[in-house]
Amino acid sequence: MTARTLTCQVTTVEDLTPDVFRVHLAGRAEAMVHAPGQYLELQLDEMTWVPFSIANAHVGDGFLELHIQHWPERENSARLRELMQHAAQLSLRLPGGDCILDTSSRRPLTLIAAGTGFAQMKAIVEASLTADASREIDLWWAVRERRDLYLESLPREWADAYPGFHFHGVIEAEAPEGFDDVRVSAHQGRIDEALDHSVDSLAGRDVYLSGSPGMVYSCIDTLTARDLEPLRTFSDVFSYAPREPLFPHHDLPRKEEKLT
Repeated sequence: MTARTLTCQVTTVEDLTPDVFRVHLAGRAEAMVHAPGQYLELQLDEMTWVPFSIANAHVGDGFLELHIQHWPERENSARLRELMQHAAQLSLRLPGGDCILDTSSRRPLTLIAAGTGFAQMKAIVEASLTADASREIDLWWAVRERRDLYLESLPREWADAYPGFHFHGVIEAEAPEGFDDVRVSAHQGRIDEALDHSVDSLAGRDVYLSGSPGMVYSCIDTLTARDLEPLRTFSDVFSYAPREPLFPHHDLPRKEEKLT
């Protein structure tokens, strides 16, 4: 899709946690078309455009959803928060990004997100379940503390409603009691550690990752030994922060073959 610039109305701004807020935007439906997984750029001033994942799948209603992390110490973050609170309209450029859901694939999905990277995965989950409610999906959402799972109730609802959906909450701090449920499980530690301990094989799966370059590549390095298929692995990081090689060599030992 060709990127286009448009003006949208700010309809709601909602605090989800003290650090994350959700914004809903409204505009002409035909101008809001995007693929699940893409992002938009929001204009702060004449020279500054800030990217955000679009957190909803396109359904033709002219609405967009954003999840925005507020960093008080960062100038652009403070300006953005002020803009959202007082501006009735915003200038956007969309869509952007090549990390989009392959709608021709019906392979099981493994979705791995850190923090507000959940926004990108939310759009992918919505589109996937709309197309095939029985599709097998494993969502891994990594945060520092449980409160950072700012929409925890939503993947729980998916797990309750869709037998093929599994939600893995990965929490660096002490794993909370009472977290586990049907198709819902908690993991303590970093996301690459949780994947290392819990994933046996990704053969035959499509894998999408959203987070910092360090987080994405640490997961890639871990999962290469779990039959990760490079041609079926997707992340925006590959475009804006590529490394050489993107994937390590595939002659790494599998988990059960590691030397002690």
